[in-house]
Amino acid sequence: MSPAALHLSGVVLPEGGHRDLWVRDGRWTAEPVPGAETVARGGWLLPGLVDAHCHVGIGPGGAPVEDPAGLRGQALAERDAGVLALRDCGSPVDTRALDDEPDLPTIVRAGRHIARTRRYIPGLAVELEPEDLVAEVRVQARRGDGWVKLVGDWIDRSAGDLAPEWPADVLPAAIAAAHEEGARVTAHTFGADALPGLVRAGIDCIEHGTGLTEDLLGEMAARRTAVVPTLVNVENFPGFAAAGEKRFPAYASTMRRLYAGSGAVVRAAYEAGVPVFAGTDAGGGIAHGRIADEVHALCRAGLPAEAALAAASWSARAWLGLPGIEEGAPADAVVYDADPRADLDVLARPRLTLLRGRVV
Repeated sequence: MSPAALHLSGVVLPEGGHRDLWVRDGRWTAEPVPGAETVARGGWLLPGLVDAHCHVGIGPGGAPVEDPAGLRGQALAERDAGVLALRDCGSPVDTRALDDEPDLPTIVRAGRHIARTRRYIPGLAVELEPEDLVAEVRVQARRGDGWVKLVGDWIDRSAGDLAPEWPADVLPAAIAAAHEEGARVTAHTFGADALPGLVRAGIDCIEHGTGLTEDLLGEMAARRTAVVPTLVNVENFPGFAAAGEKRFPAYASTMRRLYAGSGAVVRAAYEAGVPVFAGTDAGGGIAHGRIADEVHALCRAGLPAEAALAAASWSARAWLGLPGIEEGAPADAVVYDADPRADLDVLARPRLTLLRGRVV
C-alpha cells in the first residue's frame, strides 16, 4: 500500500527558507496534493539524520546478534533518535532482511571487518594474512553497499602497544581492488603508525583517527579523505587504558595520550578542510540511538554548531549518495519545534519523524 498523501510546512534545512511541501507516493513534491493530510505546520524540517559509523548485529561484549527481534531493536533505537540512514561499518551478521521493513532506517553496509589473523575482537572479522587481502577486499566489496572496512591497527601483544595490521606495500592494491569493484574503503585506526600507509594508498575514510597529525590532515584535505571521529566511543579510551594497564602499560599510556588529544585532532581536521562526519560506533559497548551525543561532542571539539549538525544530516547524506529534502526524493525528515542550528539540544526532542513518506 502506498503511503498517504501528506502536507508539511516549516523552515526547510539546510537552505533555511519557509516552504510548503507535500508527500505523494512516499516522495517529496512542491506541487500541492489535493486532500493531503497536514501532519506538521511550523517548526524546522531537517533531512533525516545519519549515523555514519555503527554496527547493527553486534551486541554487548562484541557478541553477534542473530535474533531478528534484536536486530530490529537496534535499528529502531536509531530511528527513534531521528536517524533515518546508517552506515554499518562492519557486522558479522547478514542484516539484509531489515531492508524489507519500511519502518526501519536505510542501511549502507561495509560487509564484514577485514583484520589480520588474531589481531581483532574474536568472531567479528574475516581474519587473514596480507597475501590474501586483495582477494578478500573484492569479496567484501561485493557483499556491501559500496564500502569495505579494514582494521588498520590494533594491539600487537608481542609489542605491547598499538601497531599497524597491514604492510604499507599491500594497501594500494587492496584499495584499488575495492575501487574497481565500485566500493570505497575505510579503516579503523586509533594510533598514528598505520595512518600514513592508509592515506597514501588512497583510502577514502578513516574511522576514529585519534592519531592523525597535521601533515596527514593536509594530505587528507587535498585528497578529500573523510574522517568519522566517533567521539562517543573515544570517551571509553581511559577505560581501555585501565583494563590493559597491568599487561600492556605502553598501550595504556598510548590510549590515554590519544584520548587527551582527541578533541584537538577533530578541530584541526575541520580547520584543515577534511570532511568530518558524525558516527557513534554503536554496537558492542555503545548503545544505539546516541547521534545527538556525537553531534554535541563534535561541537565541543571545535566544530561550529551548524557544521556539527551537517555532519549528521545533509552533508553526511550527500557523502553517502542519499538525497535531502528535494523534489522526487524519498520523504525522509525529522521535524523540530526549534532551530537545531541554534540549539543542538532540540535534537533530543523530535516532534515528528517521516520515513519514506510515513509518519513513524
